Amino acid sequence: MRAKTALTAGALALTIAAGAGWAAQATPEHSPTTKPAHTRVVDGYQIVTLPNANVPNFQRRTAYCPSGKHVIGGGAEAQGGDAILVGSFPTPDGTGWIALGRQNAYSTVGISVYAICAN
Repeated sequence: MRAKTALTAGALALTIAAGAGWAAQATPEHSPTTKPAHTRVVDGYQIVTLPNANVPNFQRRTAYCPSGKHVIGGGAEAQGGDAILVGSFPTPDGTGWIALGRQNAYSTVGISVYAICAN
């Protein structure tokens, strides 16, 4: 029984020491809101915006990355009284972002597209 008690006390001491180490690291220079010095920026990061325009329902709008860059993400917004975003996805070749939408009561819908690009 003594060995079990000693092990439990040792585990407790280790847990307390680990907690103290964590608390020591939670300084302002290491806070979650501050970027560590080793954080890297994505090379060639750029957001390409295709501003809102009315297009026929289900017509695709595509925001393309500049030459030599590839899409790493994107998004879209359907605008209008009863607008629904039907699709938002990358182009098959990875050079842009596609979006399409519709409105129930109208034959057109406002679509904005955003492509997040990088080298």
